[in-house]
Amino acid sequence: MRKGTPEEIAQKREEIINACEQLYQTMSFREITLKEIGKITSFSRPTIYNYFVTKEEIFLALFKREYDRWNEQLTAILDQNVQLTRVQLADQIAQSLAERQQLLKLLSMNNFDMEANSRQEMLTIFKQSYGGSLHRMCMLLDKFCPDMNETEIQNFIYTFFPFMFGIYPYTAVTEKQKTAMKDAGINYVYQTVYDLTYSCLVRLLGE
Repeated sequence: MRKGTPEEIAQKREEIINACEQLYQTMSFREITLKEIGKITSFSRPTIYNYFVTKEEIFLALFKREYDRWNEQLTAILDQNVQLTRVQLADQIAQSLAERQQLLKLLSMNNFDMEANSRQEMLTIFKQSYGGSLHRMCMLLDKFCPDMNETEIQNFIYTFFPFMFGIYPYTAVTEKQKTAMKDAGINYVYQTVYDLTYSCLVRLLGE
């Protein structure tokens, strides 16, 4: 049972999320367990259950936080610019994603299992942050691309957001993977998050 003020509870949840984030820098999703998370927090594994029922819920909370941080960047683009060309808009969105590598890494995971193994209320809270990104992107297009109609904006959203799921695997490539590609005779051109995202956006938005 959770004890403390709402602020104390939020602080404890944040400590657990931070521990998960720290482990995720060097370990895979599969390797991270509630026991491992408990080792680098002030909580025992049973105590963690007072705040998160499953490991997937902790990752979902981390995922939500990454969307919230991206939403802040998208809001800044909206608020700090009176006018942008489509190329300039593509540049700023690409820059924002280049700073959100962890969001892209989480997107490349098996989101179906993460969402399936989380409580409904946790999933709803996450979807609010995800929906915030969709909403802000629509606002950006409405403000800086006023000639785009509703259908064109919807087509952009349903092309770009699925595209985001594949950015991390195409840009965060290990030496082992590079060697395998070379041995397989594949002449692959590696790109940065910015380069790949900007190229896609320019094509979707048009110059």
